[in-house]
Amino acid sequence: MWDGARGGAANMAVDEAVLLAVGEGQAPATLRFYRWLEPTISLGYFQRYEEFQAQEEEIRSLPMVRRQTGGGAILHDDEVTYSLVMPISDKGQSTDIADLYQLVHDAFIAVLGERGVPVAYRDGQESANSQRGPFFCFARAHRLDLVLEGEKLLGSAQRRMKQAVLQHGSLILGRHFAQQPSAQLRPEINHTNNLDEILTDVTEHIGQQLDMKIQLGELSGLELERVTELEAKYAGEAWTRQK
Repeated sequence: MWDGARGGAANMAVDEAVLLAVGEGQAPATLRFYRWLEPTISLGYFQRYEEFQAQEEEIRSLPMVRRQTGGGAILHDDEVTYSLVMPISDKGQSTDIADLYQLVHDAFIAVLGERGVPVAYRDGQESANSQRGPFFCFARAHRLDLVLEGEKLLGSAQRRMKQAVLQHGSLILGRHFAQQPSAQLRPEINHTNNLDEILTDVTEHIGQQLDMKIQLGELSGLELERVTELEAKYAGEAWTRQK
């Protein structure tokens, strides 16, 4: 579903609300695309708050939220974020970390490739550590990163629970902060290749690979109730500044 733009705490609250609902069998596998209301830093789960404080003033002055997933910090600005939540209990559907990365990344490779954008896997032996590395995720290298002309365009991270897995990632459309190295998709998209078409095609590709019928939907009442509760968690210092 296309969920529009929210603040950082709300975006992370929705991700967790959907993860809980899918894990409990209260919601189907869910693919969500969303934006951010303002430039926001999301810290990886294992990153220390002091790393954020050590950044230059332009970065420290931005709103900040901590993700459930590992990896380095992401500066969410001119991008689209995807969130895929899958039940682990589904028989015949792999929830292996690499398999899920490739499931989504293959879709972007196929859809963007059809539009003349030559995105590809980084490949090689690089395997980014979720707890160590440069402050920004896009400065870290993993063989399953999607790159455009050698620069990272899309990276993903996961949070696994007993009955469900959340995978989300950022597709950079435009780059306005020099501190976060990345490729950018927007110069590669002309007026006939709009973002809605791209995301629709990516959704169809993922649905075909999962052998699932795609149905447009909205957050359920249960999920919306949890979003309200969880947003306070993600906006609070106890979660954000944890060691």
